[in-house]
Amino acid sequence: MKERKRRQISLSVYASAGALLMSGMGLAGAAETLPDRTVLPLPEPNYPHSTVLDARDATPPPRFEVKVPEGAPNVLIVLVDDMGFGMPSAFGGPVNMPAAEALAVKGLRYNQFHTTAVSSPTRTALLSGRNHHMNNMGGITETATAFPGNTGQRPNNVAPLAEMLRLNGYSTGFFGKNHETAPWEVSPSGPTDRWPTRSGFDKFYGFFGGETDQWNPTIYDGMTRIPTPHYEGYNFMTDLTNQAISWMKFQKALTPDKPFFMYFAPGATHAPHHVPKEWIAKYKGKFDKGWDKLREETLARQIALGVVPKGTKLANKPDAIKDWDKLTPDEQKLFARQMEVYAGFGEYCDHEIGRLFDAIGQTGQLDNTLIFYILGDNGTSAEGGMSGMFSEMTYFNGVQETVQEMLRHYDDWGGPTTYPHMAAGWAIAGDTPFMWTKQVPSNYGGSRNGMVVSWPKRIKATNQVRSQWHHVIDVAPTVLEAASLPEPKSVNGTVQEPIEGVSMLYTFDNAQAKSTHTTQYFEIFANRAIYHDGWFAGTVHKAPWERQPRGKLLDDKWELYDTRTDFSLVNDLAAAKPEKLKEMQDLFIQEAIKYRVLPIDDRSVERVNAKLAGRPDLMGDRTSLTLSSGMDSMSENVFINIKNRSLSITADVEIPAGGANGVILAQGGRFGGWSLYLKDGKPIYCYNYVGLQEFKVAATKAAAAGKATIRMNFDYDGGGIGKGGTATILVNGENIASGRIERTQPMIFSADETAAVGKDDATPVTADYQERDNAFTGKILKVVVDVKPMGEAVKAEVDGAGKEAAYKMAISN
Repeated sequence: MKERKRRQISLSVYASAGALLMSGMGLAGAAETLPDRTVLPLPEPNYPHSTVLDARDATPPPRFEVKVPEGAPNVLIVLVDDMGFGMPSAFGGPVNMPAAEALAVKGLRYNQFHTTAVSSPTRTALLSGRNHHMNNMGGITETATAFPGNTGQRPNNVAPLAEMLRLNGYSTGFFGKNHETAPWEVSPSGPTDRWPTRSGFDKFYGFFGGETDQWNPTIYDGMTRIPTPHYEGYNFMTDLTNQAISWMKFQKALTPDKPFFMYFAPGATHAPHHVPKEWIAKYKGKFDKGWDKLREETLARQIALGVVPKGTKLANKPDAIKDWDKLTPDEQKLFARQMEVYAGFGEYCDHEIGRLFDAIGQTGQLDNTLIFYILGDNGTSAEGGMSGMFSEMTYFNGVQETVQEMLRHYDDWGGPTTYPHMAAGWAIAGDTPFMWTKQVPSNYGGSRNGMVVSWPKRIKATNQVRSQWHHVIDVAPTVLEAASLPEPKSVNGTVQEPIEGVSMLYTFDNAQAKSTHTTQYFEIFANRAIYHDGWFAGTVHKAPWERQPRGKLLDDKWELYDTRTDFSLVNDLAAAKPEKLKEMQDLFIQEAIKYRVLPIDDRSVERVNAKLAGRPDLMGDRTSLTLSSGMDSMSENVFINIKNRSLSITADVEIPAGGANGVILAQGGRFGGWSLYLKDGKPIYCYNYVGLQEFKVAATKAAAAGKATIRMNFDYDGGGIGKGGTATILVNGENIASGRIERTQPMIFSADETAAVGKDDATPVTADYQERDNAFTGKILKVVVDVKPMGEAVKAEVDGAGKEAAYKMAISN
């Protein structure tokens, strides 16, 4: 009897419904109980071994199957990239977003919802319910350091929401931008623990890092890099939506009663601003009045819409942003075009999201789908600088584009031959009514984002505004409560850090309910702030366009605002209420200690240098890398650094009778890179300097059939970074070509394109071959890349001020 009782108790823990009928195994029915979902995964029952010989005389135990609680909704989280509070029309902005507006009419608009002010931190906080430093994501992955809170690697005791839901019976899919995986981990060497499909998602289709070329994206399906699609009219935004719809419909066709969790995070509207021309044309001439007038018009619409209180004043612009009427006619023409492209990108993005909503409706699932449409992971980006750029790669490599040079690309702006960003004045306008932008959490311009929530089955209030103060860490606990799931205490054998956000479910029914999120710290790149019970104190340590911090941390000037009466943060009370300011500063330190924010790291150059920052570097001090055919998708974080030094590329190949064509080894693409390839059988080395100029060294005779060693030597001139050199091509030791490469890129070839053996994927380095058909037609046995140590002067420059461009590249993501 004692043994029987023990077994019954053990079995009852796992029964989700109904009695356990086990008489055929010598057991009576066990009492109905609910599983303990605070420990995940739910362990399978340890059924006793049967003593019955014939299956006809036995009754099998119930099949073990994890199911969600009855009535648990589908969950869709949509996260738009780099769109501030004052951009979307659903919150009074100039970017027409009818899908967001339609969802708001059926649901709720949240006008005091906050992010961390930059990409990776917001995304990890959103997907875990813990603060970004507790995810080890104090900054973006590319600027990780050795300090806890900033290592760039989510710890096992911070399980993602997707894993919690998957282990509770949800199907899970992630579509879009994954900026939560450390770049040095994105290779076949891994570790892959923090890749999406090992972070709770059954399905992933998207890209790694801060941005991708929307016309020629670097795409992963699960853990496999797939060829970049090349067909007429292709754009990643539409492709991404098609993939999400297909997965959702397939899942619902097979298991209509099994809810899904989908995280849809497009690269739009992050730079590069890539959008079909018909969407740009919708905004022709609409921004000719400039950003100052746009700010005024946006605030008026926000007040009329009810998402900003009556009487709200427009905050001042930062001093660095010129008045529109002080710009030259050429500047006004160019900058207006930049905003037309951005707005078209935003509306195009919303259109595709609307298609996703419609597809859910077509399955009959929309009524029980909880949707969070978050209109930005931070404020609008001011990282385009004062004038914007037609290609980010020029900016990151210290090449200043003039307005006249950019105007040459006026008609092509937003198309596949550009990689553009816009002037910072539009970012200020896009964060109306606030003063600052992305990267500045010490002002709501960097951290406040509009959010629309819809759940027709549960939310009866429609077309209403909710003004409770909330933060991105509050989404995960809201989802858990909506699904009737407890916060797990242990996941995959690891005791968990408690969820730090609070559920927003109470706001669904009560517009007047008091906010339950009462205290929240902010810190990004030493810009920091604290919110507590309506008070907000913060300091701007460094503006997005400033090269260096404004001073030492202890010398920072703090501001103080009473947000209960000052929505746009225009009335600084620091001088009038020094005691309150001191109280808030002390509270910031308490929260910073509690959540692993300290030490504050305002280093810029050093955080881009992996060795100085203290994060892993796959290549380290290696001077040689041996590659084989088929090795591709090697980002600059996992490929040997050939910049600012002499090098050689040695390829052992077999050339078929009749000769060979195609790429032996290439890195980068249309906006900067290099390629060693054969054309008409003749070896050629092409260096594409930031997309502005191609330098070619080409042989005049074809390589003979048979085995051959093709070698390219590059002798760097030295004397600083980004200098030129002489390239020499040899075949089987014979010098067959030599020529000058007058300039080289000192910092970066591409933010998203990679190195590959035997092909040049995504955009081509040179017009000598096509995007689709450039694979090497012979056989590649091996390729060895050898680099020589940098000269001391060059090394000092790379480690010094020259690295600033790379730092700007990193923080722009």
